[in-house]
Amino acid sequence: MRVLVLGSGGREHAIAWRLCRDSDVSEVISAPGNPGLAELGRTLSVDVNDAAAVLALARRERVDLTVVGPEGALEQGVADRFRDADRPIVGPGARGAALECSKSWSKAFMARHGIPTARFEDCGTLEHALDVIDRDVFGLPVVVKASGLAAGKGVTVADTREQAVAAVREAMEKRRFGEAGARLVIEECLSGPEVSFFVLLDGERALTLGSAQDHKRIFDDDRGPNTGGMGAFAPSPLVSEAFAADVLRTIVASVIAGMRAEHEPYRGFLYVSLMLTPAGPTVIEFNVRFGDPEAQVVLPQLGGPFARTLLAAASGNLGGWVLEPGADRYVGVVLAAAGYPDAPQTGQVISGLDRAAELPDVTVFQAGTQRSGGGLLTAGGRVLTVVGRGGTFEASIARAYEGVGLISFEGMQYRRDIGRRALR
Repeated sequence: MRVLVLGSGGREHAIAWRLCRDSDVSEVISAPGNPGLAELGRTLSVDVNDAAAVLALARRERVDLTVVGPEGALEQGVADRFRDADRPIVGPGARGAALECSKSWSKAFMARHGIPTARFEDCGTLEHALDVIDRDVFGLPVVVKASGLAAGKGVTVADTREQAVAAVREAMEKRRFGEAGARLVIEECLSGPEVSFFVLLDGERALTLGSAQDHKRIFDDDRGPNTGGMGAFAPSPLVSEAFAADVLRTIVASVIAGMRAEHEPYRGFLYVSLMLTPAGPTVIEFNVRFGDPEAQVVLPQLGGPFARTLLAAASGNLGGWVLEPGADRYVGVVLAAAGYPDAPQTGQVISGLDRAAELPDVTVFQAGTQRSGGGLLTAGGRVLTVVGRGGTFEASIARAYEGVGLISFEGMQYRRDIGRRALR
């Protein structure tokens, strides 16, 4: 099989890395890719948000399967274009992508189809949003979310009315998140541990891929602003077989049935972000692609024919396919640029990556990197994810941080408590 992976981040590096471990995958092409992906196969230039250009590339390269990494390409209808051309692709159409790309639409979808989620108000104007805060509809703390895509940074958990008002004004008046914050969802703040649950859907069936827990805040002990994710560990100790079966029955099955009822069979990855409340698992939000950095710790667990299973999902025929997780534990530590998440500095020389990657049970996935003059430089906010593998979380934490200790670049920042939650 020849597989095309769309995207250029650590998630896409992990997807391509896992595909390359299948004996029946003859080539993995990445577009536009990054230096880490270039070590696995050819990288080709394309605007992933230009569905016509991506389809032309897939035809020209005669690929058997396309896997979409970033949600923006799905929002722009790349999967719809491929399916109209009868070419296999992993990812939902634009309407399915609204489960992530429009929190307003997603919350209304959950309400229509009885999917447990926090109580909310959809606010299309500044006046409406401020009125919800003034009337104290959900009490404090309260959650303020940009409806559109904000790179994982559009959520504020406000402990005071003043913080909530400031979050509303930042989004809707100052346009901190651009058009993504022109509409807001304001909702009650749920309490409990968070779990990321991953499935692969074919429009009618679901295959569980695994679970993880991530670390969103920039600093240790969950302090500081939200980021796209500073690290993750897998599998989540909170997810038992019974728990997974319950989520499949009460949440995932409702998504499948709801999307079919709305004439949009969902084929692709579904990332269910859950809060484990006293009332049971409750959806915080959906993502319509694999997580980052969760992909870097979930995908290495999976045994079995990954590419063939993805092709079966894209073809609407997942029945009988299985990807068995191994027994090892994985911990991934994100190395971020100075200034991240607000104003990351780029162009810094990265040292020690090769030495870290040579360590046993350590894998380094690249995200915000670029080649220049034979060297590797930082080129984004989240630069690398260093993943450690072990038979226990203690061992995998130690391996990951051993790898981190060998890598350096000016201003490098990372959390020192990734995976600690798994030990409690």
